[in-house]
Amino acid sequence: MRGMRTVRNVHHRIVEAPAETVGALLDRLSSPDDPLFPTPVWPAMVLDRPLGPGADGGHGRVRYRVTAYAPGRSVRFDTTDDGLGTGFHRFDVEPLGPGRCRISHVLDMAMGPRAFAMWKLVIQPLHDTMVEEVFDNAERAALGSLPHPPTRRSPRALFFNRLFWDRPAAVSVPAGARLLHEALARPDFTDAWRMPLKPGMDRDPDAWRHVLPFPVRAHAPRELLVGKDAPHLDFRASVLLDEDSVTLSTAVRVHNTRGRLYFGLARQVHPYMARLMLWHAHRRVAFATRPSGERNGRVPV
Repeated sequence: MRGMRTVRNVHHRIVEAPAETVGALLDRLSSPDDPLFPTPVWPAMVLDRPLGPGADGGHGRVRYRVTAYAPGRSVRFDTTDDGLGTGFHRFDVEPLGPGRCRISHVLDMAMGPRAFAMWKLVIQPLHDTMVEEVFDNAERAALGSLPHPPTRRSPRALFFNRLFWDRPAAVSVPAGARLLHEALARPDFTDAWRMPLKPGMDRDPDAWRHVLPFPVRAHAPRELLVGKDAPHLDFRASVLLDEDSVTLSTAVRVHNTRGRLYFGLARQVHPYMARLMLWHAHRRVAFATRPSGERNGRVPV
């Protein structure tokens, strides 16, 4: 097709571990304990069934289907979204001796002018960083530690990471926010904002202590309550963790005319500030999470 460009992007790394060890890690791609994909900083690989031919899915906005799979050796994914071009990417593990192997990733795509510009400007810095972090995790999991400094995330990759990071969504105050409901039984104002938790992110409320800079008022296994009392109003905020999301809920009780005037102004900026603080905390917790190659451990062979 006129104007199409072929992109071939190749990464490889020598790992001082048997091919069987690294291949066993490759076989766990997209599993709940995936040791390779660099979550939660980057999107997880999610497939609609176990790794194997016919499995559909992707990571983030990139969609593909498994078209070839040799357990412990290679897996190929063909693109299913023409908006990003047509082609494939694949992982391969090649033995180089009894205790050494090469792990490779090859991307081969045909792209139109618009997709090619997007690749050069946005996708390539993200792709290159993610693939190298996959290799870091292969070494962490196979060797027990990373024998060199971790992959450096370029400023451009970090910029787009921020740009594409999930945003809080408005929800009702969850019934599970028991500490909040008990603290202010009849509030004058409530709101709640929720974000999905990515694989590996800490579910301990203490890890989310600094979402809002207020004193801790109560603590439960999955909920943290902060807040402050003043002559004009009482304020409480709950951080609630469940298996797949974190919710920041707010409740305010006004005492007098001064409180109504104050909060009448404060509530204009409150939604923006609540979303921003939750977003920053979410990203901070994700970046503080141990790499998947450490979390999900070495596979014995």
